[in-house]
Amino acid sequence: MALQLHNTLTKTTEPFVSQQPNIVKLYTCGPTVYNYLHVGNWAAYIYWDTLVRTLMANDYTVNRVMNITDVGHLVSDADDGEDKLEKGAKRDGKTAWEVAKYYGDDFLKGMDRLNLITPTHVTKATEYIDQQLSLVRTLAEKGFTYQIDDGIYFDTAKFPAYADFAGLDLDAQKAGARVTYNDEKRNPSDFALWKFTQAGEKRDMEWETPSDILDANGDVKTKMGFPGWHLECSAMAMDILGDTLDIHTGGIDHIPVHHTNEIAQSESASGVRFSNFWLHNNFVKSNGTKISKSLGNGYTLDDLNEKGYSELDYRMLVLQSHYSSEGNFTFENLSAAQNRLQHWRAIAALRHQTHDTLSNDDGITDDKVVILLATKQAIVNALNDNLNTPLALSVIDEAFGQFDGKAPADVHERGLNQLLETIDETLGLKLIDSTPDISDDQKQLLIERQRAREAKDWAKSDQIRDIFAEQGITLRDNQHGVVWEYDQGR
Repeated sequence: MALQLHNTLTKTTEPFVSQQPNIVKLYTCGPTVYNYLHVGNWAAYIYWDTLVRTLMANDYTVNRVMNITDVGHLVSDADDGEDKLEKGAKRDGKTAWEVAKYYGDDFLKGMDRLNLITPTHVTKATEYIDQQLSLVRTLAEKGFTYQIDDGIYFDTAKFPAYADFAGLDLDAQKAGARVTYNDEKRNPSDFALWKFTQAGEKRDMEWETPSDILDANGDVKTKMGFPGWHLECSAMAMDILGDTLDIHTGGIDHIPVHHTNEIAQSESASGVRFSNFWLHNNFVKSNGTKISKSLGNGYTLDDLNEKGYSELDYRMLVLQSHYSSEGNFTFENLSAAQNRLQHWRAIAALRHQTHDTLSNDDGITDDKVVILLATKQAIVNALNDNLNTPLALSVIDEAFGQFDGKAPADVHERGLNQLLETIDETLGLKLIDSTPDISDDQKQLLIERQRAREAKDWAKSDQIRDIFAEQGITLRDNQHGVVWEYDQGR
């Protein structure tokens, strides 16, 4: 089936068509790097990696931008409070620049640990200050901005479609605004494009505000400042990908504020639609509750490793839920995902223990081969159905289940290899890389063990089995002989 995606913009699942044939311009909202990412954070990047892999399976070249927010993300969506990077700096006893580099580098290492495809462009907000100021300048020239004591704001009343994307009730927002709410703002929904450093403050990250974007009727003396969180995504995306994206991704929490603001400022500046498709992932809870520092349930990748789980075990756990459904992280669920991945690896290892049963690839009639080749297409079809990863996993389970307890000779080597390649390319589980063939010495040991068993020398048979166990390999004897597989956590 052709690729279909649920578009938040239209509230429907619709066929995906890119602006340019076989090329996709994709933007992903990246992390604010003031702390380690936890299991809830990482789920989004696994889902959007699956999107990239699905696009590639449909012969698209993906030009993807992902930002790293290293300045400007305030602790409140109301454009007040402390910058998260400055807060992280105080917590760690470092500068904001040091915090951003440390946690930014950790994020990139985490992407590699989870086998996430590196975006074409990984951009940092601090490296795009000029582009962000240029966007503010354009909006100011077009009359969409105004200046108050703490910064330059976007006037949402001048963008009539502001409430449409998220279905906001602006009248209710206005009626519910507190008396102490920033009364300099013209509308409660107005948001900061550029914040000023307040008198008496000195920030680690601040830049001189160009005089031509300051209000000529007000105080035009030199003002230091920093960009608003929403500004960076628009500036980076438009600078690299152009005015209109094919797909923009993020979390459902971005819909009412961050992405709504991105649309407003981008489309006001360019006069065209900012993105044709918007995809949003749901939250992942931990033990059925919201992940929070106070509950201590925001487990990191290192936490999982310490408890005996790999990053790919967690990847499997995430893929077991649809990106639009609320996920739930528990160690019981993670153990189940680990067992599922271990079973798949056991099947993957069979390719080294069998032989090609076809003498002529042009005349495929073997039922086992038909199952494997049909599974390849069924996986892609499931992912083309709005990234239906749970269905894709079920398809693989069904195919692999047919080989449980069977002799290795019952598995078609080439067909299994092709299926494994499809699984790894689309789901990123590294079944091939994690199950290399055993060495020639180990193969010789298997022959010796078989001879010992034929001679009923059970002591030697057990001794050799223990040698394999020490090397992380389990031997399983059945009516067809011995089958080997790698232990969990390899």
